[in-house]
Amino acid sequence: MIERLGLVTTQLPTTGSSVMALLVVVLPLLLGVLGAACRPKRSWPAVLASLLALLPLLTLTPLVVSQGTQAWVLELGGLMLHWRANGLTLLLLLLTQLLVLASAAYAPAYLRVAVQAQGRGPAWLWPLMGLLAASLSLIWLAADLFTLYIGLELMGLSAVGLMLLPGREDALAAGMRYLLLALIGSLAFLLGVALLLGAWGRLDLAGLAETVEAGPVLWVAMALLSAGLLLKAAAFPLHAWLAPVHGSAWTPVSALHAALVIKASFFIALQLWLVFAPQAAVAAWVVGGMGAAAVVWGGLLAWRVDKLKDVVAWSTVSQLGYLLIAFPLLIGTAPAVASIAWDGVWLQLLAHSLAKAAMFLAVGNLMLATGESRVSGLAGASRRFPLALLSFGIAAISLVGLPPSAGFTAKWLLLHAALAAGQWPWLLVLAVGTLLSAAYVFRVFRYSFVEDVELEDYRPVPLRMDLIALILAVASLVLGLAATWPLALLEITGGGP
Repeated sequence: MIERLGLVTTQLPTTGSSVMALLVVVLPLLLGVLGAACRPKRSWPAVLASLLALLPLLTLTPLVVSQGTQAWVLELGGLMLHWRANGLTLLLLLLTQLLVLASAAYAPAYLRVAVQAQGRGPAWLWPLMGLLAASLSLIWLAADLFTLYIGLELMGLSAVGLMLLPGREDALAAGMRYLLLALIGSLAFLLGVALLLGAWGRLDLAGLAETVEAGPVLWVAMALLSAGLLLKAAAFPLHAWLAPVHGSAWTPVSALHAALVIKASFFIALQLWLVFAPQAAVAAWVVGGMGAAAVVWGGLLAWRVDKLKDVVAWSTVSQLGYLLIAFPLLIGTAPAVASIAWDGVWLQLLAHSLAKAAMFLAVGNLMLATGESRVSGLAGASRRFPLALLSFGIAAISLVGLPPSAGFTAKWLLLHAALAAGQWPWLLVLAVGTLLSAAYVFRVFRYSFVEDVELEDYRPVPLRMDLIALILAVASLVLGLAATWPLALLEITGGGP
C-alpha cells in the first residue's frame, strides 16, 4: 500500500514539474484574492478563473500517467517538505478543481438571488474559497506530517470562515461550535505528530514507514491522530456538529464542504493507518464498526428529519460510514482483498462527492424557489421545478447505489472485497444502508409529487443554477459507466502505470 499511496518512487523531479506542483497549490489562492477585488457578478469570469487554475494540473497529468509517481522535496528554512503526485493524487486534485469550478459558477447567481447582502460577506467568499482549494490541494500532495498539518489547519480555518459568512445568529453559533471542535481535532493531531517526531525524529511518511516500531508510543500517537481526524471528518459518533453547520451555510459552501472537506480528513486518516499500522486488524474492525453505526444512524436520521438540508447532511454522515468500512477491508487483509477494497473506497469517495454536491445545489434551488426549508413544504414542487428534482433524483441513484452509477460500482467492489475477506457483517450493513438511502430519497419525492396543493408564492431560480446541479448529478452517474478510467489511474505507482 505504500507504493499505491505514491510514497515510493524512483522518478527524479524536473524543474517544470516542480513549478506545476507549486502552481496547483498557489494559483487557486491568487485567483481567490483577485475574486475578492473584482467580485464577479456573472458566472463566466468565475468559470474562466477556475479553468485557469486547472491548467497546471492538466500539464502535470501526462507526466504522471507516462512516468509514474512524481515526488518533490522542498526546503523551507530548516524544514524539508515532501510532496508527491500519483494517480490517486491526480483524481483528488481534479475532483477538487471541478467542484470548486461548479461552486464558483453557481455562486454569482446565488449571491444575487438568495443573499442580496450589501455587507462584506459575499466579498470574503472568493478568497476563502481559493484558500480552501489551495489547502485541499496541499493535503492531496503532501507526503510528510508537517505539510499535512499545515494543510489541515488552513482547510479548517477557511471552512469555518465560509460557514460564518451568512452572519446570522444561527450561523455564528454553528460556526463557532465547528471552530471549537476543529481546534480540538487539530490539537489531538498535533500531539500525535509531536509523539512521532519525538520518538523517531522525522516527519516524512516514507521514512517513518521504515522506522516506526509497534509499541505504546505508536499506539498513543495513532489514537490521537485518528481521534482528531475522525472528529474533523464527522465520523460517528463525532458527527453532532455537521447538520447544524450545513443548516445555516450558503448552498455553494455546503456543496464544497460535504463533497471535499470531510473527505480530506478521511484521506489523511486512512493514509496514516496504511503507513503506520498496516496489520492492526482489530483496531480497524473498531473503525469499521463506527462506519456501520454511521450508515444505520445517519440513514435513520435522514429519513426522519423534516428540514431539507438536514436530510442531505445526515445522508453525508451515513455515506461516510461506507468509507470507514474500508478500514477493516484494507488493514490486515490479503493483498487481493485489499486491492479490490482500494478501488472501491476511492470510487465511492469520488461518486459521493459528485452526488452530494449535486444534491446540496438541487436542494438549495428548491428551497430558494419554494421558500420552504421543510420536506413537507415541497408539495406541488414537481410541477414547477422538475429540473431541480431531476438533479436530486439522478444524484440519488448514485447515493442509493443503483446501476449504472458510480455509487453502484463502488459498493459492488466493497461487497466483493467483503465476500473475499469473509467479513460478512459488512454485507448486512451495505444492504441496510441501501434500503435506508432509498427510504429518505423517496420521502422527498413523495412530498414533491403531492398535486392537490396550490403553490402561490414561488420564484424560479436562474436556469444556470439548475444546470450546474444537473451536470454534477449526471457526472456521478456517468462515472459509473466510465469507471475503468479512474480505476486505471489508481494503479499508477512509483515505476509507472
